[in-house]
Amino acid sequence: MDLLLEWEYMAHAPVEHDLCTRIRRSEQSLMAHHEAVLRSYGLTMTQYTVLLALSREGGMSGSQLARSCGVTQQSMSSVLTNMETKRLIDRQTSPVHAKVQIATLTDQGRTLLDRAYQEVIVLERALTDAFTPAEHAALCELLERATAVLIQQTRHASSPPSA
Repeated sequence: MDLLLEWEYMAHAPVEHDLCTRIRRSEQSLMAHHEAVLRSYGLTMTQYTVLLALSREGGMSGSQLARSCGVTQQSMSSVLTNMETKRLIDRQTSPVHAKVQIATLTDQGRTLLDRAYQEVIVLERALTDAFTPAEHAALCELLERATAVLIQQTRHASSPPSA
């Protein structure tokens, strides 16, 4: 299909048929659910993700956590300071690099994560149960492929145009 015909089709199709719109709606619904659940525990989605990452990976630096949570290092720094104030994490100087702080879960952080996880997992189970095992596997593979395209296109859009 040439670009003019494709544009004509896209210009007249309902926006809710766009794949990007559907992905965005799914992401917004997921975030709204998690934020509502986590709010009752005094956690943001990023804080919850930090607790989850630390529970699975052990001690991590701020930059590792920032990458894991998909936020900037500056944002992660303030998140970690807040979490340390709440005694959800502890930070110690890395034995390898004196300027790097390694965050670990405290007992209080693990207890809060365990309680919040019991509610968050309800949605994961409901989503899993909505599909057959084959559909679930296919959806996961398709989402990974879509994510790869989104990352590639973002990198492409971020690079300066060639002259």
